[in-house]
Amino acid sequence: MIRQKNYQFFKNQIILIIGLSLLPGIVLVILAWMHNMVMGALIWYVLLLATSAWGLSLYYRYDKIIDSDVLTRWYTEIKAYFYLNFSLWTVLFLMYAGEVESKLHYIVIFTQLGTSVVASALLVTDRKIFVPVLLVILLPLSGYFFMIDTWYGYVLSLFTIVFLGILFYASNNTYKLIQKNDYQAKHDMLTKLYNRRYFLSYLETVILRLEKSKKVAYLLLIDLDHFKTINDSLGHDIGDKVLQSVARRIEKFAEETHVIARFGGDEFTLLSLEHNSNEYSIEDSYEVAEMLLEILKKPYRIGKHRLYLTASIGIKEITGVSMDANQFIKEADIAMYEAKHIGRDGVILFSDTLSQRVQLEHDTEQKLYFAVQDKDIELYYQPLFNEKKVMIGCEVLVRWKSGEGYIAPDVFIPIAEKTGLIVGLGYFILEESFQTLKEWHIKGMLIQHFSVNISVKQLLDNTFADRVEILCDTYLSQNVREKVFFEVTESVLAEDVGKIISTMNKIKALGIRFSMDDFGTGYSSLSHLREIPIDELKIDKSFVTHLMESNMDQTMVPAILSIAKLFKLTVVAEGVENKKQFDYLVSQGCNIFQGYYFNKALSKRDFLSSYTT
Repeated sequence: MIRQKNYQFFKNQIILIIGLSLLPGIVLVILAWMHNMVMGALIWYVLLLATSAWGLSLYYRYDKIIDSDVLTRWYTEIKAYFYLNFSLWTVLFLMYAGEVESKLHYIVIFTQLGTSVVASALLVTDRKIFVPVLLVILLPLSGYFFMIDTWYGYVLSLFTIVFLGILFYASNNTYKLIQKNDYQAKHDMLTKLYNRRYFLSYLETVILRLEKSKKVAYLLLIDLDHFKTINDSLGHDIGDKVLQSVARRIEKFAEETHVIARFGGDEFTLLSLEHNSNEYSIEDSYEVAEMLLEILKKPYRIGKHRLYLTASIGIKEITGVSMDANQFIKEADIAMYEAKHIGRDGVILFSDTLSQRVQLEHDTEQKLYFAVQDKDIELYYQPLFNEKKVMIGCEVLVRWKSGEGYIAPDVFIPIAEKTGLIVGLGYFILEESFQTLKEWHIKGMLIQHFSVNISVKQLLDNTFADRVEILCDTYLSQNVREKVFFEVTESVLAEDVGKIISTMNKIKALGIRFSMDDFGTGYSSLSHLREIPIDELKIDKSFVTHLMESNMDQTMVPAILSIAKLFKLTVVAEGVENKKQFDYLVSQGCNIFQGYYFNKALSKRDFLSSYTT
């Protein structure tokens, strides 16, 4: 890929150089006219005017450039302009260097020296420009002094060469300092890739070009999966070396076709070349992202460590839409986090559908925060029955009544999980549940089984066990606590199992028992059932729903019941909707039942009125 030049700097020098050329030039024409040598000077000045007009056109063309290839050609032209402009001063010097009698040779000698200083100062950011220009200006002057053929001529010739060397040395040092500062300002020091600040600035210029050219490009946002684990377990020095290795792999794969940056932490961004819309398909970007994923997944050898990494990539197509760079990054970020959400090690393309869903989740999150504060969350209670169809307890379910009506739990609970609001929401549900159970106990309701759903995030919260103990001490006596079951899903087995088991044991010491919900649909294994302190299994309703239709489900249910018997666990079947299902489950030895066959979830008041004896 073509390296980015400081084009804007050269554009800004054009007007200054035109001014420093035309004003002294007219003075020299006047001096030549005064000494009856005006014709050559006029021709020279006309050439200078034509060159200046060319420079002025380059100045105004710069802001209208909409294509990177055109910008490269512009840079080639600007170099030619500078070469020609300063060469014209050497031509003037050669024209009047022999005019000793009129003393014009002193003027052009001084002009040549001044021109060399101007060139070294104004063209210092590009060695490919200022070095040839200095040679074109000062070598003819050195030769002129040498041809005087006297001792002082030789001295002046030598001094001119020394002066050329000094100018070159000063300009070169300034050039190196500018390049160093420019590099440090634009690059990440660890990976040597472009940094976030420069990438955003460059992206803004590309967006402006695309608005005019109607071409397209695409943006890849890459985030390494579970990179924090490497830093935490192996140290940041190993983590830094991994990031360097990742950067080299991305560079090797995409340097010629993309601008690459480390966006921060373990995030990297790639911006493609600009393509004509008829030559580009979004599938092309998806293919690039998939290839990059495979490259990043190859094992890393860092010292004595052999490491394996995956990544999540979000893609955002960049067209002539009027948006700023941060908005494009944000949308690529949304796609990348969607890739993480659905399991990591994948590629997601940003779309309007995804955007609308994320916006809905954001709005729901904001409303949910205030719903907990304003107590718009309601608890419902789905009764549980034994094999004799006698109500023996209930499962606590949560409902949210917003201004637009009821919002389903399968909508807001995952959002609460993702955002961390589940901890506060869960505490509110627990306190309300415990208050209800206390009231029912005082009223003499025969509740033997009281289930409350608990999130993995709650179990991972360091304060959860202590807060449960406080609620128990506040609302529940020891014999009432023994009726409480905390329902957890199989997803707990995908987290820090050791920490979760420790928390569960602390809670069990309070008298509360645990039930595993949705058993058979996820991560369960016999070894896990042996390790985690559960007292009950719940057969997922997906098995119960098709019980009389599917031989597989009729095989699974007895298997689950056998496992429960092996581990001395009670079994709850959820989603029971008809008598055939109920009778079959009873025949297989199931203990507890819930579902629409018995009753739907009821409000606290309706439950009380329905089951108070």
